[in-house]
Amino acid sequence: MLIKESFVRVEDLNLKELLELDPAGGMVHFAGQRALIFDAVSHGLLRKELIDSFGERVARGILSRYGYIHGRRLAETMKNKYRWHSDDEWRRAGARIYALQGLFMLDPNGPIAFGPEGGSWLVSYEAEQHILLKGRSENSVCWTLSGLLSGYLSFATGKEMYALEDKCVGKGDAACHVMIKSEEEWGDSVGSELAVFKRVGIDEALRDVTTTLKRTESELNEKIKKLAVIAKIEEDPAELMERSPEMRKLMELARTIAVVDSTVLVTGPSGAGKERIARFVHDHSARAAGPFIAINCGAITEPLLESELFGHAKGSFTGATIDRPGLFEAANGGTLFLDEVGEIALSMQVKLLRALQEREVRRVGENKTRPINVRVVSATNKNLKIEVAEKRFREDLYYRLNIVELAVPALHDRREDILPLARSLLAEAAIRMKRNVNGLTTEAADLLLAYAWPGNVRELANAMERAAVVAKGNRVEAHDLPSELRMAMPLVSDKGVPRFLRDVEKDCILGALEKTHGNRVEAAELMGLGVATLYRKLKLYKLDKALVD
Repeated sequence: MLIKESFVRVEDLNLKELLELDPAGGMVHFAGQRALIFDAVSHGLLRKELIDSFGERVARGILSRYGYIHGRRLAETMKNKYRWHSDDEWRRAGARIYALQGLFMLDPNGPIAFGPEGGSWLVSYEAEQHILLKGRSENSVCWTLSGLLSGYLSFATGKEMYALEDKCVGKGDAACHVMIKSEEEWGDSVGSELAVFKRVGIDEALRDVTTTLKRTESELNEKIKKLAVIAKIEEDPAELMERSPEMRKLMELARTIAVVDSTVLVTGPSGAGKERIARFVHDHSARAAGPFIAINCGAITEPLLESELFGHAKGSFTGATIDRPGLFEAANGGTLFLDEVGEIALSMQVKLLRALQEREVRRVGENKTRPINVRVVSATNKNLKIEVAEKRFREDLYYRLNIVELAVPALHDRREDILPLARSLLAEAAIRMKRNVNGLTTEAADLLLAYAWPGNVRELANAMERAAVVAKGNRVEAHDLPSELRMAMPLVSDKGVPRFLRDVEKDCILGALEKTHGNRVEAAELMGLGVATLYRKLKLYKLDKALVD
């Protein structure tokens, strides 16, 4: 039996004694520690998600680091729980334990345990799942297993040891073979390979991913501009189609203040494109090479918002397991965009004001302050002057944020921008969804111009995305647009003069009948009319013979 008082050898390790099951309660323990049972496929699917989302380098770093931490913990547990025949037995036990857990099979012709000389394993669950879900690789794929051995031996030997595969089933070898050496023994030739076991290595890989994403975004913008040319749209760096006098004036001011490092308040109705304006200011400023970080202040509770903006120290609240910098620190050298700033609670406004005035932040749970170098651009769809008057927003914070105000007009107030913007958004959606749609029919364009756009640019973007999906040809037809556009009845003609009341009423009746699929009783109820009144108006407008019940 593996008990504390007996001396244990590697050969004594037995699954029946290491594994403790409680069938009634469902608790599982392995080597005295609570364990969880997951199927190998679920781990394989997680691995695939990591690779697909972040790339192979980041995925390898995360899984290797996870294995390394797990390995160190197991080595410590085995050291404290059992009396080993010798420290060498304890050090060599790692591979044997992992084989008993079902992670791989030890080579029957090889050693029962691995030491610094390494060894071979068969039927690796990692190699099996990688081949199943991603196919054969050009590189070794047993990342978690290598991390487990590295962490176990690092704790057991008292120095950093790293296991690297020189053979792997995942790349077509008959068996997996790992070599285990210290960092000094590996030397500089495999420096980048060892980085995956360290936190800093993952950080560097994530920075590479960020750089790649920025490059991809830039390439996508170039494609959008090319398609926009096909759609006969002039190049517009703001992607806001500044054709109207109102938008031209706004963008001229935005270009002017972009080069001046002051706070900016972007105002306007919801969905008008305030974040695009903020990004334009950032992209045309001296901070363009720095990060642009956006946060929706209205979607986060006050305690969490403080942690998000200023960061927190380990142990400062439940769940704070590590020190974490806030967005002010993350945006150093760049721009922090505070969307929906009018939703911030008064108590939080005081802390935000102090950070802006002192240009320093204090993490939650810390006493020391940290300097910040950030430009703040904020946005709101509220009238902050009214909020100040009603004592819901601090006057001093309002003037600190509103050094310069950029007021974005609603889309219905800049109708000259609707069609160019619609074509640009259509081009963007068509590229993203790989659809060959590059224009609007006259009827579709007329509907876009006639609609009031209560949801502003956001609603237009959604309409163009829908049109790109459902369009059967290479141009958007009227019936490809959302029903609310097709049913909309403009009160002003395309020549800018008011429409006759009879025309508006006629369109209203037709729209109601279309919505109720010709059911006149339901259409009358929808319009708040009596059925007899509806029949009379149908006859008046000579629609009774054209429509069929």
